[in-house]
Amino acid sequence: MKKLALANKWILVTGASSGLGKEMARQLAHNFKANLIIAARRADKLNELKTELESAAGVKVKVIVADLSKTEDTDRLVADSIADGDLYGAILNAGVTFFGRHSQLPWADFENILNTNVKGVVRMTNALVSYFDKPGTEGALMLVSSMAGYFPVPYQAAYSGSKAFITAFGSALHYEVKNPTFSITVFAPGGIATEMTEGKSFNDLKGWLMPVKQAAKEAIHAFVARKFNYMPGLMNRIGAVFMNFLPKSFLTGNMARVYAKALLNAEKE
Repeated sequence: MKKLALANKWILVTGASSGLGKEMARQLAHNFKANLIIAARRADKLNELKTELESAAGVKVKVIVADLSKTEDTDRLVADSIADGDLYGAILNAGVTFFGRHSQLPWADFENILNTNVKGVVRMTNALVSYFDKPGTEGALMLVSSMAGYFPVPYQAAYSGSKAFITAFGSALHYEVKNPTFSITVFAPGGIATEMTEGKSFNDLKGWLMPVKQAAKEAIHAFVARKFNYMPGLMNRIGAVFMNFLPKSFLTGNMARVYAKALLNAEKE
């Protein structure tokens, strides 16, 4: 399958108001001259990015304000994105997390994680696959998952569970696609230095976090090259291979100790 040609094509990026989504939007505009549909909850941040990219990169940008934990917003976002029939690709990046003991996660916050990371992604994916998976329609879809979907992360139990679902869902769906010019990619980064990881709970983990520009560059590479599953960072990919040979209890136990220490140190500050 040939690589995507993004110049002057419309690409949807969710979670584009900050972090990985914002950086992917910037690189898609500057390096690939893609036109963008950027979506998130914060209208001010999206409009700032729109002004920046239209001025500096010379591309077209549409802003859609949407809370992707809400079914009506996910449906409206997809409907508006495909209304003109010229959507070429979509990167479903929006997500939320919780770092702490699962017993301390309020049920409403858990439902928000589930609705944003799982239900919203699946609902948008269903609609986008219906749009793309037909003869004569070229394009691609990328679901942003996490290495936490492959290797469970204690103290981020709900987040890990949500990303494990997305990893399995996207990987399976990849092989159900019938249109040979449409692809589904699962992108699974480790920790990234973004707004999501700025809190003091992550202070002890900063050295493990990948710079957002590198993560975005590798994400777009995976998207354009139509990869099946992709982990950014050579050491992450090598480590993932070796970790498959280690007992899950050993890996998860060690991760638990690292994260528990980080939480304890954050509480002392």
